Formats: sequence, C-alpha cells, structure tokens
Amino acid sequence: MSYPTQLSFVSLQVSDLEVSGKFYSEVLGFKQVAKSPPDAIVFEQKNGAAFAIRKPMIELSKANLLGWGVAVWFSVGNLDTFLEKNAEKISIVKDIHPTPFGRILVIADPDGYSITLQETKED
Repeated sequence: MSYPTQLSFVSLQVSDLEVSGKFYSEVLGFKQVAKSPPDAIVFEQKNGAAFAIRKPMIELSKANLLGWGVAVWFSVGNLDTFLEKNAEKISIVKDIHPTPFGRILVIADPDGYSITLQETKED
C-alpha cells in the first residue's frame, strides 16, 4: 500500500486576489511563477511544497475564522530585518519569540490567515 509522504502543494483561498497578490509579493517578497492557472497566483519556492493563492471555491464570508487550526510556515533569513522593513505593512498576531524550532513571528495576511515566519540561516 502507498501512503502520502511529502506535502506537494498548499493554497489559500483569498477574498481579493490582487490585494493578496501584492501582500505576498511586496511584503513577503515571493516571486510569481511565469504562468499561473486561471483565478490563482502560484509563487516560486526554493524547496518543498508549492504555494499559491486563489479565488475562493467556497463563500469565505460564511467562515467565521479562516484557516482555524492550520499553520502555514515560511522560512525567513532574519526576522529583525524583516520586521524593521515591514512593520508598517503587516499586522502582527504574535511578536518575535523563541520556540523549539527557532525564533518565529506570526503575522496576518489581508484575509486574516495566520502566517508564521521562521528564522532560518540564509543560503
């Protein structure tokens, strides 16, 4: 029998693709792939699962807490530098703090999804 062993794709359904596209591109610095499917924006990733945002497949206004119970983590080289550069552009859910996995910062995207940024060594 075969079992899933690796995450291959994560996408968040967003209320405004243009607003969220700017947030992920301009604030988080993600680069869009040259060609995305209709109603979606796929971003380049160095390793691991692909990440995308897309127009909703459900009525988002009927969900009281988007992504409740789901944690999406992205690596960042230096949290202090990121925070200094983007403090005015982000909504902090939980300030920089240590965890067993290193220092993290939790921010909200334009739809209120919690995005965890984990400080990692830059290549």
